[in-house]
Amino acid sequence: MPGGHGRFAVYRPPAASQQKDRYSVSSANIPLPRTPRRRLFAGALAAMLVSMPLAACSDDSRLVIHSEGGEHAFTVEVVDTAESRAQGLMYVQELAPDAGMLFDFKEERPVSFWMRNTFIPLDMLFIGSDGMVRNIHVNARPHDETSIPSDGPVQYVLEIPGGRSVELGIAAGDRVEHDRIRPAQ
Repeated sequence: MPGGHGRFAVYRPPAASQQKDRYSVSSANIPLPRTPRRRLFAGALAAMLVSMPLAACSDDSRLVIHSEGGEHAFTVEVVDTAESRAQGLMYVQELAPDAGMLFDFKEERPVSFWMRNTFIPLDMLFIGSDGMVRNIHVNARPHDETSIPSDGPVQYVLEIPGGRSVELGIAAGDRVEHDRIRPAQ
């Protein structure tokens, strides 16, 4: 085959006369036309950039318990799938005094927990959808497979280090504040 190209096509740029109707960007700073599509894209981009700082204000890891003894802040990991709730704090060897795990069941219902494969004692705060602490199980024993039930339907359970609720004076009736919890109106 002449030219030695065989089965492969050779790219040849179009002649200058064929490019007259095309826009090209060069170092000459020629402005591109303002089309409705570009305006829409620019508006969407601006809206996204403005909303990003607002999303940063939302902190799913901060939880505050309001009790008679004051406000008690915790850094929590939220678990809201069947798999992540089943794993919970299993195999965790230590938990900071201001750390915990918030279980979100997405609706109010009776729940129960056990301590299989859990190496540290935990307090379990059973919380209604309105953010009120319904009941607390203090110092659940590591590796104990005894069922620890809520005293009625709850949507959330907060696990914190064992004995911490007693130290801080947290009790049933206290209010929990978190981005996921909608307080009663």
